[in-house]
Amino acid sequence: MKAVAIVQSSYIPWRGYFDLIRSVDEFILFDDMQYTRRDWRNRNKIKTPQGTTWLTIPVKVKGKFLQKICETEIDDPSWAESHWKSIESNYKRAAHFNSVAESLRRLYEDISSEPMLSQVNLKFLRLLCDLLRISTKISLSTDFPSFEGKTKRLVQLCIAAGGRTYLSGPSARDYIESELFERAGIELRFADYSDYREYPQLFGSFEPQVSVIDLLFNTGQAAATYMKPLLAE
Repeated sequence: MKAVAIVQSSYIPWRGYFDLIRSVDEFILFDDMQYTRRDWRNRNKIKTPQGTTWLTIPVKVKGKFLQKICETEIDDPSWAESHWKSIESNYKRAAHFNSVAESLRRLYEDISSEPMLSQVNLKFLRLLCDLLRISTKISLSTDFPSFEGKTKRLVQLCIAAGGRTYLSGPSARDYIESELFERAGIELRFADYSDYREYPQLFGSFEPQVSVIDLLFNTGQAAATYMKPLLAE
């Protein structure tokens, strides 16, 4: 049975996000949802000798309180060069930096002229999936008909994609209307992000809540061994 997950896009997200992607047959970016400030949509963390630090894409928010993620514009194209310099400075001594850096560097160079946040996130997700050897189809919610109601929209998107199983993030337990999935004949399952293995990191004690690029730079082709299936066969 086809499994689907539907989640807002994030900028270079942590490894659990990619486990969610690789656990389903189609991953739909829910980018016609409202953009939320100070969230993961346009920023993420990396490790430095001084601790974790944010890499944030500047976006236009003044007077745009109800804008959707897919409508959110980038405010300063110099962000890409700045982010790459920070990444290179902090990870150039990582064990697998050289095997990962070139493809990431090229994308940062190419992406600087992209005006829309959603497209930046999509391009990074696709590259990072390639590096992690994840072949899941990635779609956009805007590729499908629009539906009213949050859970109803999730159900209808899942149906439109041909999904018979829906894999949700664990935080959705607090608000998701499970009966709507049951009525539609869709199995509802929740991801479990507990019990992740630690992996070798630079700069002191292990920090789990950082971008997946940290995992790639430190473990290279072994990255998948530090990930886990969220949806059993």
